[in-house]
Amino acid sequence: MKDIEVKKFFVLIGICFWIPMSFLFATPKDSLKQYIPFVSVEEHPGFVFKSNRFFKRDNLDMKNAGFSNAVHLKYGRRFKPESTLDRIFPGSYQGVGIAYQTLGFKEELGNPLSVYLFHGGRIGKLSPFVSLNYEWNFGLSFGWHPYNNKTNIYNTVIGSRVNAYMNINTYLAWTLSRYVDLNTGISLSHFSNGNTKFPNAGVNTGAVKIGFSYFFDRNLNESKQTFADIPDFPRHFSYDLLLFGSFRRKGIYIGNDHVAVPEKFAVAGFNFSPMYNWSYRFKTGFSVDGIYDHSTDVREDKSKDTQVGVTKIYFLHPSFSHQIAMGLSGRMEYVMPYFSINFGVGANILRKGKDLKGWYQVLALKVNMTSDMYLNVGYNLQNFKDPNYLMLGIGYRFHNLIPKNR
Repeated sequence: MKDIEVKKFFVLIGICFWIPMSFLFATPKDSLKQYIPFVSVEEHPGFVFKSNRFFKRDNLDMKNAGFSNAVHLKYGRRFKPESTLDRIFPGSYQGVGIAYQTLGFKEELGNPLSVYLFHGGRIGKLSPFVSLNYEWNFGLSFGWHPYNNKTNIYNTVIGSRVNAYMNINTYLAWTLSRYVDLNTGISLSHFSNGNTKFPNAGVNTGAVKIGFSYFFDRNLNESKQTFADIPDFPRHFSYDLLLFGSFRRKGIYIGNDHVAVPEKFAVAGFNFSPMYNWSYRFKTGFSVDGIYDHSTDVREDKSKDTQVGVTKIYFLHPSFSHQIAMGLSGRMEYVMPYFSINFGVGANILRKGKDLKGWYQVLALKVNMTSDMYLNVGYNLQNFKDPNYLMLGIGYRFHNLIPKNR
C-alpha cells in the first residue's frame, strides 16, 4: 500500500476526533459559564527507549539513542469547581494541543509535529495549592522520515510518514496565583502506525514534564462559591454495540527469516458488551467479540515453481472459515466527560485459524458524539505483545440511564 493511502487513513481518524471536539468548543454562551479556559506551554526533556536495534548503534551514525525533547502548546477548558461535572469528575479538563518532538536522529527519523486531543483530571489534592493530576494525549504525528530500501535503509522503526501519537503523564500542579499554575511531573510517549505499514517497531520516549498554565478566569476563594448537588447515580446495566473495521499488514516466518507479506488485509468485526454501571466513572462487564481477519493463517505457497535464478515467494490464503472467529472477553471501562477508556482481555472460543489461537487484549478510546453514540479508536494485541489491528468504528449504547449533567 502506498504511503499516501496510509496518510489518508490517519487523516480520516483525525477528522473523526475533531468532530466531537468542534461541538465542545462551539458550546452555547450560557453553557460556557461552567468552563475556565486556559493555555499551557510545556517542555518535555527526556530520552528515547532502546526498544529496537536501530537505537543500539544499528543506525547511520552508529550511536546509541540519547536525549529527546518535546515542546507543547495547548488550549483547553476545565470545569469550574462549583459545577456539577467538576464535582463528579474533580479537576477535569480537555482541549487540543500541538507538539514538536526531537529524537536525535533527524536524518533517519525526522522531527515529528503532533496534533492531538488531551484530557486530564485530579487524582488527589495534597494541599490547598498543590494537586496530583493525570493527563493523556492522543492524536497524529506528521513529518516522519520512513524506511526506504534505497535512501533510508537503517530505519527499521517507522514505515510511514504519518503515525499515531499517544502520551500519558502524571504531574503536580502548583498554584502560584489566581491565573498561573506550575506543572511538574513525568511523561511517557509512544509513536506507531497501528500495524498499517512495515516496519512498525514504534518509538517510545520517557521525559520530565515542566510547564505553566494560564487561566483566564479562575476564583480561588471557594468559601464564596455555591456548589452544585450531585444527582444520585442509578446503578444499571447498559449494552454497547460496536461495529468496526480497518486494514493491517502481516509478517510471517519462513525458516528463520521474518518476511513481510506484500499486500494489505481487511479486518472487520463487532463487539456486543453488557456493562454494569457502578458509578459515574466506572463500568465492568463482558463482551461477545466477532472478527473477520483476512490475514489469518496466510502462509508460503510452496506448490508454485519459480523461474531459474529468480527468487520469488508466493503466499497462500486459507478458506473463509479460517478467517472468522467468535471470542469472549472481560471488560472494564473508565468514564470521563466526553471520553471513555475501555480495556479487555479475552480469547476466541469459536475458531479454526491457528493465528486466532491464544489470548487477545483490547484497549480503546471512545469519543462521545451524543449521550448514546460514540466513535471508537482501539487497538488489538495478541498474547500481550504481538500487534494485531486497529479497531476504528462507531458504537451505540442501549439502556443508558446515566443522568445528563452537561
